[in-house]
Amino acid sequence: MTVTRLITLDDAPVLAKLLQANRAFLAPWDPVRSEDYYTERGQRAEITSSLSQYQEGLKLPHVILNESGAVAGRITLSSIVRGPFQSCSLGYWVGAADNGRGLASTAVRDIIQLAFGDLGLHRIEAGTLLHNVRSQRVLAHNGFVRFGIAPQYLKIAGRWQDHVLFQLVNSGPG
Repeated sequence: MTVTRLITLDDAPVLAKLLQANRAFLAPWDPVRSEDYYTERGQRAEITSSLSQYQEGLKLPHVILNESGAVAGRITLSSIVRGPFQSCSLGYWVGAADNGRGLASTAVRDIIQLAFGDLGLHRIEAGTLLHNVRSQRVLAHNGFVRFGIAPQYLKIAGRWQDHVLFQLVNSGPG
């Protein structure tokens, strides 16, 4: 069963409520965000930007759906690079109420199929904070291989933090 779909502007109110409800839960894993980010207007702006990048072939922004079909989080392929690289970056989150139930693993599986199938990409990269063992398990469960540590890689929770880097390479013809 597919648990992701392309994000739409209609998702803005639901995502704003979900982000507001999960602000503290997601804070250790997220960059510091403006207050506007947590509003419907802020989410509309985020979605508009993501869909514009999608139209340009630079991003694949999806929402993650739970068993009842409600939006439970987001998963995005970003920084899509063509030419000889054929690669992208993966990011995802699931709200606390749906966390730990396999949605992230299933969503990653779905997005891999799109990346290597419809998009014809060769490689997907993902990074996690060193202590984000649950996300590392999601990636490993989906065949990602750890390939390094990036010191002070992203500014998360207000400070530059090291990340474990993972990749998945398409072993099919291409």
